[in-house]
Amino acid sequence: MAADEAGPGGSGFDTLLRRNRLRAKLTQDELAARAAVGVRTVRDLERGRASRPQRTTVELLAAALGLSGAERDAFLAAARGQAADEPLPPTSFLQIPPTAELIGRDDDVAELVARLTAADGPRGFTLVGIAGVGKTSLGVVVAHRVAEAYPGGVAGVVITDGASIGEILGSIAAAFGVGHPDDLVGRFAERAGLLFVDAVERSPDATTEMLTRLLERIPSLRFLATGRHPVGLPAERVWPLAPLVAPPFETPNTLAAVSAYPAVGLFLERLGRVRRTAPEPDEIAPLVSLVRRLGGLPLAIELAAARGRVLTIPEILDRYGDRVLDLDRPGTASVTLRDAVAASYRLLNPGEQRALRLLAMFRYRWSLALAEQLTEGAQTDGADVVHLLDRLLELGLLSVRGSRTVRFRLLEFVRDYAFERAAAEGELTEARRRHARVLADLAQQIAPDLIGTGLTEAAGRLDDVSGDLGAALAFAAGEDPHTALRIAAALPRWWRFRGRDVSGRQWLRRLLDDPRTADADPATRAWAKIGLAQLALEHGAGAEEIGATTAAVAEFERLGSVGGQIAAHTQLAGLFMTVGGYDDARRHGTAALALARRTNKIRDIAVAENNLTWHEIREGDLAAARRRLAAVDELASQCGEERLRALAMANLAEVARLDGKPEEAERLGCGAMPELERVGDPNQRRRLRATIGLALAELGRTDEALAILERLRPPEDLPPDGPAAVVEAAIALSQGEQKHAAECFARAAEAYDGAHDKRDVVEALVGLIVSAPDQEDRAVARRRLTLLCEAGGITLLPRERERLATVG
Repeated sequence: MAADEAGPGGSGFDTLLRRNRLRAKLTQDELAARAAVGVRTVRDLERGRASRPQRTTVELLAAALGLSGAERDAFLAAARGQAADEPLPPTSFLQIPPTAELIGRDDDVAELVARLTAADGPRGFTLVGIAGVGKTSLGVVVAHRVAEAYPGGVAGVVITDGASIGEILGSIAAAFGVGHPDDLVGRFAERAGLLFVDAVERSPDATTEMLTRLLERIPSLRFLATGRHPVGLPAERVWPLAPLVAPPFETPNTLAAVSAYPAVGLFLERLGRVRRTAPEPDEIAPLVSLVRRLGGLPLAIELAAARGRVLTIPEILDRYGDRVLDLDRPGTASVTLRDAVAASYRLLNPGEQRALRLLAMFRYRWSLALAEQLTEGAQTDGADVVHLLDRLLELGLLSVRGSRTVRFRLLEFVRDYAFERAAAEGELTEARRRHARVLADLAQQIAPDLIGTGLTEAAGRLDDVSGDLGAALAFAAGEDPHTALRIAAALPRWWRFRGRDVSGRQWLRRLLDDPRTADADPATRAWAKIGLAQLALEHGAGAEEIGATTAAVAEFERLGSVGGQIAAHTQLAGLFMTVGGYDDARRHGTAALALARRTNKIRDIAVAENNLTWHEIREGDLAAARRRLAAVDELASQCGEERLRALAMANLAEVARLDGKPEEAERLGCGAMPELERVGDPNQRRRLRATIGLALAELGRTDEALAILERLRPPEDLPPDGPAAVVEAAIALSQGEQKHAAECFARAAEAYDGAHDKRDVVEALVGLIVSAPDQEDRAVARRRLTLLCEAGGITLLPRERERLATVG
């Protein structure tokens, strides 16, 4: 064996000595000479033949090798102890297995274990979050899982309130089985060790100093800590621990579906400890509502589930759903969830506390920009809102989901607590007023995009904050009506797109009639009147808003707003049609077209041309209608308005059907439907389906027509409507069922009566006349048809005259 080779076996000191000698680039002879010891001594030590060298010899060798600090301590300790790679006996911490079964933390456990066992992993992690989120349970489980990777041992300590550095170090020494903190270095002797530190917030400064010292003196030591805030070390990696995931709103209310979510899984597991029976079917929906209300916080879930010994799940929800903060643990000192949240709240500085109270005004999720607007000026130190959100996330007070713009949300119980504090500070009303004004600004910012190709995306942005818009509108209607009017005036297109035309119109009418808004911004009031007209047309009440819309025209003329004038004339064109004022309707439509052409507003020109198409159809000039729609298609293409092109195509499909060309009508209608499905109004989609269904029935493609009919049928609790009745009539007629067809055409005529498009009534009456078996019924329908055409200036189309001629 060569002189510089080490033999097998040994205590581990042999390997350490040789490693340090080679690092110092010394031969055994050179080291012996420098240390003033015999070369045989060095040789025997490196071969492991002398497992317990004298302390004086070891100190001489350490000096000769130039070792100091932690390296010297480890060198001396290795000379006295066991091999560095030989595990020490398990600590008392590892002898007691974790008592709690973790639910919903598999990903956290797997990643923490992987990173704490990696050779190049961080020196330490701190699990941070609000009290009751499960930091300690997760930390204990992870510490046990990684034990095999730490031959120096895994031990844990709990920090007590106000503990000193000496007290904490003494506890750590005892946990690792040594008598004094100074002996910790020798105990590890380069063995990897892990220290679990629970509740660092109880004595933060002492904990920081303690970990700093240990990490410097013991290079092989890592730590895993828990706390409501990080330790603050450079080597630390912060691990925010979020509450458990609760079922989203679209989850089916079945036990199998909801129990897949960790928040429900934990509740059911804890409920099973106090109740033997599984939840009844009628308890599933309340169960989901309850865990959502509890914010997925494990502590809150456990406290609520404990009530299951006495209460049913719906009773737990009814009793505690609105006072989650009052939940406490039965049979113990009254420490409530409110106390847990308050402890984290106190860690914020006054500016951060004020900002949190403002953020509590958001009921649902919100964006960074909204948070910045709402909290502007709240942090007196001028801190960036990003730092604020990071701080709230760090303390476990904030939830962040996904990467969308609107992704932030305070945990439910945190919001409740902050809302309470805002009320206690006497700032609730002003905070809610500020919230309403922020939402009004957002609504007005998005409103111009609620047209054309931007409609779907803009509507989605409003959908993201719909709950907050509703809350802001309800509050401001009572306390700040000018702001409420700003919100409502910006939303009609969104309300119409989402089928909320009735409730939206009620809001606008209430606010415009409120005497406190009489001195509101004139433009806002005028646009609110336009919104009334838009929404009233959707449910057949357009006649009621002619006066308000006429006043809006005059106001926009006074303000010099061409865009407002075009919008008002366009709405009046539709409104006058509902009362049979077809000449007035055409006049306003022509006025809108002239204004749009004068100012070269391409999209508005296209819209006006599209609206005037109906008048050409009314007068029986289908060729003129086709020319207008061709212009609409070209103009919409110029300005990239795919939705408007789809509307033009849908109208072309109807013109083709009226012209006796069902194949073309079906082709054009099916081509337009995908775009209308994406961005069209509900009524537009229904009309196009009716066009396609009528064309299919005329072509004899009954099965396809029946499929369209099924989509058109209104719910059973609603009366039959025109589109469904007229398609059903056409199908019956194509199958030779004259009587059934006549009944359906009669229903269609009644359903369409009162709507703005009298041509629909004309078509239904023509169908009734040609299908009714009773001559007197036909005569009554003929008289009604004649009166309707005279009153509305409607000219029957050639194919309609031909059909009527077949029955005399």
